[in-house]
This record gives sequence, structure tokens and C-alpha cells, in this order.
Amino acid sequence: MSEQSTDLRETVRERYAAAAVKVTEGHAACCGPQPVEVDENFGSTLYAADERDALPAEAVAASLGCGNPTAFAELREGERVLDLGSGGGIDVLLSARRVGPTGKAYGLDMTDEMLALALANAARAGATNVEFLKGTIESIPLPANTIDVVISNCVINLSVDKPAVFAETFRVLKPGGRIGVSDVVADDTLTSDQRAERGDYVGCIAGALSFAEYRQRLEAAGFTGIEITPTHPVADGMHSAIVRATKPTAATTPTAATKSADACCGVNACCTSGETSAGPSLTVTEAKTASGCGCQN
Repeated sequence: MSEQSTDLRETVRERYAAAAVKVTEGHAACCGPQPVEVDENFGSTLYAADERDALPAEAVAASLGCGNPTAFAELREGERVLDLGSGGGIDVLLSARRVGPTGKAYGLDMTDEMLALALANAARAGATNVEFLKGTIESIPLPANTIDVVISNCVINLSVDKPAVFAETFRVLKPGGRIGVSDVVADDTLTSDQRAERGDYVGCIAGALSFAEYRQRLEAAGFTGIEITPTHPVADGMHSAIVRATKPTAATTPTAATKSADACCGVNACCTSGETSAGPSLTVTEAKTASGCGCQN
């Protein structure tokens, strides 16, 4: 990973660690948990009142997303759901209610403070069909073909290696599995510099993909049935959007030639689960490009 990417990831981690600490400290105070300060385009107000009322106040207070993916992911009884960047756990807890006791909701986050808050919220909610995992969304610590639905709420735009996020999402989904993501997306006419002028990276603006870029990266990972629907503006030319896509039922089985190239990438979670980094300074995408690796599963 480049020095700039490492710095950006650490900045994101610090921002969300501080948010978790604020909520936790508020819980210990007489006035109760204090909502993290966000504008009307982000946060718990994007959830229905009955959903907020059914959850621990600390989970609601820690909500920092730009939408409500559980409202459109069409979760069904018995499904296994993964939330990328699960934060304080609001979407994991809502998902757990929807999939019921025969299903399971996983949350993945890289921030210790958010994971601690999420575990406490799950205990307060009495949720027994949830599990929180520590890790990055570029290298998901779950086996391939095990998840029915992947959701995320305004987190993918924060990644320093978005192609790796989409490739990993495709890998863990079962054939026929789907994504239901809320994310910030930019108009195709906006350059990277223009996006940065509208907000910073940790504020979910500067790192956003355009509509065309988002579609291209999902297609490159193997997804079909891609729909990107803007819901409300978050800055000039920037939108909160609903992103849906599907992993084909007849997902391509690796050929002999592909299997022989399993060791080509030299990075964790690229081709095989047993690989380790051959170049710690490289992102997954950079390593794949340098080695000519075309693996997706």
C-alpha cells in the first residue's frame, strides 16, 4: 500500500474511532449517548422512526451513513448478510431482525472502538444471530460463496482500493447473491479535483466514484444487473445513491489455466486465501496489475 493510501486509511480510522468514543462517553454520562455531529444528509434521520425506536440509543447515535441499505436490500428469513464497515452496528442489528433466528448478520469493521461499541449494542439489543469481525473491506475475513447479501452504508467511498472491495464482495457472495449498498456517487462530469473541492475524504465526498466509474468497477468484478439510483444530494453534483447488483447464478468456474495462475498475485485475498503479501507497499489492485493476475473469485 502506498504511503498516501496508508495515511488516508489511518485518517479514516481516527475519525471513526473518535466518533465511537464520543458515543461511548455519552452513554456513561447522565445525559445519555450524544449523536455524532453530521448534517441532514447523513445519520440516523435517514431511518424510519419505528426502526430507531426499536434499537439501542447508542447504535442510533453512532449512525453516520448516507442512507438505509436495509430498507431496499430485500432481506429474507434465513439469509446470511454482511455489512461492510458496520460501525456501531445499526445496520447489522436491523438486518438480524429481518433474517430472523435462522439467518445471521455479520458486521466487518477495522476500528477497535467501533467494534467494541457494536458488541455492546448487540448485547443491549439481545441479538444472538450477529457476529462482528475485525478487518478491512479490501480483504474480507470470510470464506468464498458463503454470503447471500452484502450491504454497506456510505463506506465504500472511504476505501483506498475500491476494485479490491468489489472483487472481495464478489468472492464472498454465493452465486445468485446480491449487494444493496448506500454510497456517495458523483456526477460523471466532475473531476477528482472537483469532488475534493466539495468535501474531504473522511467526509465521504473526495473519495467518491462517479456513476460511470462505479458501474465499470462492479462490472470488472463480475457483477450483473447493476442499478445505481440517486436518492438525495449531499453536495453540488454529489448524491447519496442506492446501488444494487447481482453475482451471476452460473458464476464462472476457474479453468485449469486460471488455477495454474493461483499464485500469481502475491497478495492476500486475491487468488487464494492462503496467500501472503509479496509486496507490502502495494495495494491488491497494484499487485494484480503488476503480475498480470486476472483472478476475481
